[in-house]
Amino acid sequence: MEIKQSGMIALVGRPNVGKSTLTNALVGEKIAIVTNKPQTTRNRICAVVNRGERQYVFLDTPGLHRSRTRLGDYMVKVVKESVADVDAVCLLVEPIPHIGGPEAELIARIKALNVPSVLVINKIDTVEKEELLAVMQIYGQAHEFNAILPLSAKNGEGVEELLDVLGEFLPEGPQLFPEDMVTDQPERQVCAEIIREKLLLCLDKEIPHGTAVELTRFVERERDEVIEVDATIYCEKESHKGIIIGKGGAMLKKISTLARQDIERFMGAKVYLQTWVKVKENWRDNVNLLRNFGYQNTEHS
Repeated sequence: MEIKQSGMIALVGRPNVGKSTLTNALVGEKIAIVTNKPQTTRNRICAVVNRGERQYVFLDTPGLHRSRTRLGDYMVKVVKESVADVDAVCLLVEPIPHIGGPEAELIARIKALNVPSVLVINKIDTVEKEELLAVMQIYGQAHEFNAILPLSAKNGEGVEELLDVLGEFLPEGPQLFPEDMVTDQPERQVCAEIIREKLLLCLDKEIPHGTAVELTRFVERERDEVIEVDATIYCEKESHKGIIIGKGGAMLKKISTLARQDIERFMGAKVYLQTWVKVKENWRDNVNLLRNFGYQNTEHS
């Protein structure tokens, strides 16, 4: 079927509100990493969804938070720039009848840009229906959203309805991405992100936020259709390196096994993954290292 409408939609909100879970639910496969830790998403991720004559291009953004490092500054800049030049904005919020600082800031930005907006109240599987009315009322008073939609990204409830609502804001025009493309992220980047997700899931507290992953080798062997991946995990302290490797290498083995299984699912091929851990102190404030790890200035994203 020929695409007759296509447009860009930004998904914004505070950290941990479910933007990446919703992105994956919309696409129908995992392209954005998901953990219960804040600031899991660092870059803007493009997700492409085709429905009939419509092509939706979703921008999954980092959570808006108060930055403490140059990496944090970069993430906040990504959010703010993603709201400009889109056809609609989805503000994702928790089902709590209170507007916090990040939500107020994003509503102010939506008003200033005068962009069509949908309030998405996520995680409705965690509250009673009556509680949602108070949330709708408070946000309805703060801004005249084009639509307010309660949903559960986790179990998929309301996801198709969201696409129907957003379809109204898509301008007429040809498709922006090829039909078989679900994300603009290179395969290498998705694989590096999967490894970082496992670090976030397996490690405690502050250590995972001080980690970055660089793929130093990514080779598809034609003779036996195996993909060889070499990855270096960077952390900020020698003590963190010991925790990531674990006793007798057990933690690193666990992280690598979980990552390899997910990478195999994503690539649809057998993967041979080797991982190393290196210390790079204060890399989150080092401009050159941030560039190396793929956190470029957003002008080119």
